Amino acid sequence: MKNNTIGSSFDDFLVEEGISEEVEAGAIKKIIAYQLLEAIEKEHISRTALATRLETSRAAVNRLLDPENESITLLTLKKAANVLGKKLKLELV
Repeated sequence: MKNNTIGSSFDDFLVEEGISEEVEAGAIKKIIAYQLLEAIEKEHISRTALATRLETSRAAVNRLLDPENESITLLTLKKAANVLGKKLKLELV
């Protein structure tokens, strides 16, 4: 029996399994959540203070910083970035 996956890339595997977009979206959210956490720690801002600056609840901030929550809007991400003195940069490649 020949193994057709030898030599294929991980990206090829994800495409073949039909989960490429889902995995990539999850990875992007994890990276953004990590970057936001780094920024609030660097600025010594509590989650409560961030919620106040964003004019939202602490629960909403927790969702924003949750790497598993992929339902955050671009507007929310942009607002959070601005409050932390950052810019949200998106590009199509």
